[in-house]
Formats: sequence, C-alpha cells, structure tokens
Amino acid sequence: MAILKITKKHHKRFNNPFPSSVSTTIPNVQGSLFFNSKRVPSDQTFSIGTDFQLSWTSNNGGHLSISHLSQTTRPIWSTISGQAFVSAALVDTEVEESRGSFLVKDKDVHLVCDHQTIDDIRVINGQFDHELECGVADSPSVCQALEKKTDAQEIQLPSLMITGRLFNMTKKSKRFQKHGIQATMQFEAKGPSVYTRYWVLFNQKANHEVGFQVKIEKVNFIPGSQVSKKASGVYQGFKRRLGIRKKRLGWCWYLSRPRGFVLVSSVEEEIADLDIPKPQEFNRVWLTYASDENERFYGFGEQFSHMNFKGKRVPIFVQEQGIGRGDQPITLAANLVSYRAGGDWSTTYAPSPFYITSKMRSVFLEGYDYTVFDLTRLDRVQIQIHGNSVEGRILHGNSPCELIEHFTESIGRLPELPEWIISGAIVGMQGGTDAVRHILDELRTYDVPVSAFWLQDWVGQRETLIGSQLWWNWEVDAQRYWGWKELINDLSSQNIKVMTYCNPCLAPVDEKQNKRRNLFEEAKQLDILVKDSNGNPYMVPNTAFHVGMLDLTHPKTATWFKQILREMVDDGVRGWMADFGEGLPVDAVLYSGEDPISAHNRYPELWAKINRDIVEEWKSSSLDKVKEDQQDGLVFFMRAGFRDSPKWGMLFWEGDQMVSWQTNDGIKSSIVGLLSSGISGYAFNHSDIGGYCTVNLPIVKYRRSEELLLRWMELNSFTPVFRTHEGNKPSCNIQFYSNQQTMSHFARSAKVYKAWEFYRIQLVKEAAQKGLPVCRHLFLHYHNDEHVHHLSYQQFLVGCEFLVVPVLDKGKKKVKAYFPLGESSSWLHIWTGKVFSKQGSEEWVEAPIGYPAVFVKVGSLVGETFLNNLRSLGIL
Repeated sequence: MAILKITKKHHKRFNNPFPSSVSTTIPNVQGSLFFNSKRVPSDQTFSIGTDFQLSWTSNNGGHLSISHLSQTTRPIWSTISGQAFVSAALVDTEVEESRGSFLVKDKDVHLVCDHQTIDDIRVINGQFDHELECGVADSPSVCQALEKKTDAQEIQLPSLMITGRLFNMTKKSKRFQKHGIQATMQFEAKGPSVYTRYWVLFNQKANHEVGFQVKIEKVNFIPGSQVSKKASGVYQGFKRRLGIRKKRLGWCWYLSRPRGFVLVSSVEEEIADLDIPKPQEFNRVWLTYASDENERFYGFGEQFSHMNFKGKRVPIFVQEQGIGRGDQPITLAANLVSYRAGGDWSTTYAPSPFYITSKMRSVFLEGYDYTVFDLTRLDRVQIQIHGNSVEGRILHGNSPCELIEHFTESIGRLPELPEWIISGAIVGMQGGTDAVRHILDELRTYDVPVSAFWLQDWVGQRETLIGSQLWWNWEVDAQRYWGWKELINDLSSQNIKVMTYCNPCLAPVDEKQNKRRNLFEEAKQLDILVKDSNGNPYMVPNTAFHVGMLDLTHPKTATWFKQILREMVDDGVRGWMADFGEGLPVDAVLYSGEDPISAHNRYPELWAKINRDIVEEWKSSSLDKVKEDQQDGLVFFMRAGFRDSPKWGMLFWEGDQMVSWQTNDGIKSSIVGLLSSGISGYAFNHSDIGGYCTVNLPIVKYRRSEELLLRWMELNSFTPVFRTHEGNKPSCNIQFYSNQQTMSHFARSAKVYKAWEFYRIQLVKEAAQKGLPVCRHLFLHYHNDEHVHHLSYQQFLVGCEFLVVPVLDKGKKKVKAYFPLGESSSWLHIWTGKVFSKQGSEEWVEAPIGYPAVFVKVGSLVGETFLNNLRSLGIL
C-alpha cells in the first residue's frame, strides 16, 4: 500500500541552509502508445460539441489533436506522436512541513504504468441507444466518477470518449508496429505485471472551452500462472466491449478483462514483497502532450521570480512564500534558523494550475490535488497529479486578453471595488488613537489625498521573544484605541475610512487583561477548530506562539465568524486585511473528513468566501444606504489564494516582500507577482509600499532605506491600491512620516496616484466585466513582439494606455525603456513631453527621484486627462 509520511520540522534548529528544492523520483514518464487498428480508424475527425473537433491519425504511431472549428489548422491541444498521453503510478509520498512551508516529495515507486493503448474513440451523441448493454458491471468507481456528470446541462453533447489500458512492460521482440500488432511479440514487465483501465472524456463547456476528465481504474494484476502467450493478428488480445447505459444516477461504461496479451512475470512473489493489497488505487496520474520548443508559458497564479516558466518544474501548492526565496544572504540565514523558511523561486501564497502560452494555448485543472507542471523538456508539457483522476479545461482564444476573459468567465471574477479604496492613499500605521490623530494632522499639512487608515494593531499588542506582536483575538483593544467609535466617526466625517486586520486563527488570550471575549475558548467550545489526530484542537506554531485554526469545513464556523466581522463593521469599519490562509497542516483532521492535502489548497478559497459573504450580506441589509452613498461599500484584501479565489475575493496583496532591492523577494519580485497574478485572474493586486520583512540580526541586516521607500512609492502609485506598511520591525525602517523628504514624496506620489483615478475606475469596471488586470505584462497586448517575452519586472502597462518603467536598483537615476512593436501610437514622456515613435526600440530615459519614467500614448484622451490632472494637482 502507498505510504503518506508527514514530517514535522517546526522546532528543528540549525538546519541545512541549502535544502533540496522540488524533486521527484520519477523525473519524466515516457511510454509508448498502441491502438487497436480494428476498432480505431487510421484517420478520422470527431465532433466535440458544436464548436470543436478532435482529429486522430495513425501516422507515426498515433496522434490526437483538438482544434476550434473556426481555426481547424491551429490545434489548441495535441499529443506527441506514438507516445502515451496518460500514465499512472503508485508512489509513496512524504510531506515536510515547517511553520507554513511545505515540500511534497516522491519516495518509493511501487508501480508505473507508462504505456497506453487506445481501444476505442467514440462520440457520445445526445440520444443514447437504450439497447446498448454494458459488459460485466465491474467498474463501480468509474460509475461513481461519471455519476457526478449526469446532468444533461453539464455534459453538452456530442461528447467524445477515449478508452483503453495503461500497462508496464519492456519490449522483448523488436518485430512490431505501433499502429497495431502485426507480428508475433511478447513483453516482459518492469516489476509486477499490471494493467489498469482508463477513460478520457472530452465535452464542450462553452463556445471557447473544452472540458476533459481522466479516470484511472484500480490496479489489476495478471496471474503469474499465465506464462508467455503469443498474440498474433491485430490486437487479438484486446477483446473488449464498450457499453453505455443510463442509470438513475449516472452513465457508466465497462471494459471486459483483456485476454491473450500477457506480460510475462512471476507476479505473486513480487506482490507479496511489496505488500500491496488488491485492488489498490493509483495515486499518481500524468498527462503528457505536445509543446513547441520556443513556446513561452505564463500564469500559474501569483509567481514572484519568473514570468516565463518554460524549462521549469512548477509545483502548485499554497504555502508561505519564504524569506529571501533564493536571494542571499538572507535565504541562507532564514533556512539555518528555521527549516526551509527561506523558500525558493517556486514558493508562493497563491498558485494556480493554469497557464497561457505564447502560442495562444491555455489549460487549467479543476480540483485541488497537489500538482506539478513539468516544462523541462522542450517538446512537451507533463502534468503530474497526486490522485487517480483529473479534470480540467482547454481554452480557445486568439489573444492573451481573450484567453484571460474566457478563463475568468469559468472560474469567476473579482467584483468592482468600492471607489473609496482606489481614490487615495491607504495609510498603514500602528500606535493607537493618539498616534492616528497626530499622523492625520501631519498628512493634512502636506495635503495628502487619504482614503483610509489601516490599523492592524486595533486588537492590541503584546511582547514576545521576537518583539511586539498582535493579540489574535478579533475585537478592539479599548485601551490602545480609546474612543474607538468616536475615532471612526471623526475620520468618516472627513471621508476617511478605517480598516483593520484579522485572520482565520485564534490565540489563547488568558493573559490579556482587558479582553471582552476569549474567541479561542469560544471556538473550542463550539468544536469548530481544526483537530489533530487525537481529536484535540490542532495548535499550529506561528512565530513565538501557537494558535488554533478555524475549521472552515464545519457548518457552524462561517456563521460564528461572520458575527465577529459584523460587530466590527457595525462599529464603522469599512475594510480589513484577511491575512493568512496558506498554512492548513496536511495531517489535520477536518469536520468534512476530506483529504487535508487537497483541502490545504482549498482552504484560502473557503476563507475568502466567509469574508465575501459578510460583504454581500451587509450590502443587502444596507441597500438603501449604499444607494445614497456609493463610497460606503466594504472591502477586504488577502494574500493566500488558489485558482477560484477571484470568484470569492475582492482585492489581493502580495504578502511579505523583503525591504530590499533584490530580485526574488524584494521590490523587483513585487512587479513579477503583480503581473503573473494578473494573467491568472487576480485583476486587483498590490504590494506593501516599502516592503515588509525586516531583519536586524548582528550579521544579517535588511532595513528599509529612504531611497527604497521613495522608489516603492513611485512604483505603487501606478498599481490598483496605494497602501503603506510599517513592516515587521517599524523602528528599523524609514517610514513615510520619518522626515520632511519622506512626507513630501509621499504626498507627491499619492497625488500622482490620484491623477489617474478616473482611468482606474474604468479599469476596475473592465476587470469586473472581463477579468483583465489593471496592471499588465506587455505580453497581453504585444504577444507577437519577441522582445516582450524577455521582459519580467523591467516595465509594465497600466491598462493599455500607460507604460511604466520604474527605477528598481539602488542609486540609479535613469532607466532603459522598450517601446514595443505593433503599437500604432507614439509614446509621450509625461515629464518632458518627449515623443518616442520608433517601434521595437530601447531608449535610456532620465528618472531622478520624483520623476519615474512613465509614458502615455500620443493623442490619447486618457493620457491628456491624466496630464491635465497632474497640472491641476501641482505636480506637472
């Protein structure tokens, strides 16, 4: 039986500073494709719904391709000639876990079925023949899988079903042809002689979308008493019957046991040695299909180090992004102190099993299983799924923007943001009521357009071994924020909102003197905390203390926590950070009973849904008031997410970047995260101005400098939200309120941000309607320009009207701007008025502090309005 081993490393000290990255004991699975030439024609085209077709040819060993009827010569998905496109295995798994960081590793490999037969390709029409009889009803798991898809509205017919077998073997005779067994031959097994049956179902989901399902049956062992038999003729050993019958709960198909085609091996002893009970479910599935050598891959959720993933293995698992992520020396130091705390290029809070390529191909997976996209071989994509089935969709579109629109139509889109959150600066600070009023007076002096104060320490602070930390007990600390409601009302009278902080964890607060409620104890009594294997609340380590984590699968949890949020909103709070969501332990016991590894990826979506529910419920109950004041809507922002998070979220932020200029976890990574997440449906995203993670060790120091803060202000003045953060060690960092220079620059950058509010509102509406991000990689609009594919953090578009080339290196006062091919308009430098007309050219542009390199299109109404607003605000 396959083993799942969970290794806890929370309290391990003096760790390997260079831990292993994502690896596998099965780096690449590659098998041959065989087909039954009696049942499968040599060349044929099959309909998938009304808008797609699948083409099959037996040339070069067999090949499948799917295309849209509008462009039948451009395949959107195709297999590799003569090679298996479905494979399966039974593999032991180990998960290493340490304080929100995870590494999933393949261990011992028991079985691999890497060769594939196609026994039948069949169109399932809208009217099923009731006289079709099933074979022997020996495939209950397949029935169950198909029962989920019985609704005629979900299976849009005609659909296409491919059936056959997966098996392991080594070729013993060279006399064979892949397009059907035409000569005497026999095979030997690699280990136990096994086979399994599979089915692949393609069905049209929309006029631009094909759905696919892959189901792998349990392991079948061929008795060792059968000695080598010879198969002659055309797949004589693959006698089979395919039947489809309509049951009350589903459509089921069956395959009879194959005969005559034998894998030669003495199996019983091997099975006994492996201690694998019969039947056993496979726990790995691979999908392998073709890619072009020069094809670029974008997306995969919020990624911080790369835009193009060709040549990489991309794991899809929600977790802490890490401290440094490969930048040195901080990654080494973080790993040394806490196991894998440094992370690497692939670690992210918000991955997504989705991509778009430079060839206008796009695929995404449904479900929540741990997955690895292997793009290391130039001619193929190979997806490894930890499970025994796969569901996903293949998208058709003619441009990146079209594909994003189709993708977000399927998964859901972010709603329009309330205008107040995008109308001015969000001032992130701490310190209590007196500190807020003092900073407000300073902001007035500098005429800063302020939308809100974000007060994460509203719950109070305590001293721990690592410094001041929040009390994770979601109610106002009446001592720190005395006159809480009065403060909110005073700010509201000046059109300034108050925002707070919460997360799905609760800390014991027995030692807190002025608490009104003890939420940890309440949740414990309600039995709504995630449990450990002993049935006790799972106490999850977090920095210097342990916390209980809400079981979001429990039906009581949402009602209870929404009541907490509603009390906060009733006090006048209009927004909050909904932090965390990425750390569900993989050995947790949930109320739902579901696999915690799959639930781990789903947890941030459940967390988003609770927050979104309170927003919608409040909107419904306050409908008349909202109509009177469009500025009064609620909003929350999150860092953790998965594929469907845009459906449930409202706004995202990029988590905890270092206060540095570095590539993998500093200011540069914030741009990569912004652009990659935008491609993946996260239309509204932003970073903490100045970064967050500060390190003040005797040997390793990362402190926010004034120059870094000023340049980050310039950068974020062209992102959807303009929000400051003091960082995890405020006293070590330069702040926007530190001196006259920082306050003046903060006011200037906030006014630049204010000047394009009109366009930001347009882009927010467009995002809600089409899913297109506010900030865009140039690939979205200039995908035919080869140079664009080499850009990552260097520059980006705001909508399609602004080109922003930020300064991202210490001491630099000029940047190299690239003006893409395919743009009919010239670009106007907003500070000098210089026009750049040559397409496909690079130009050095002066960019002293206060004058970031920003360009608008010549003759654009949006550009002219922006420039006029800058003049009105005294900036230009």
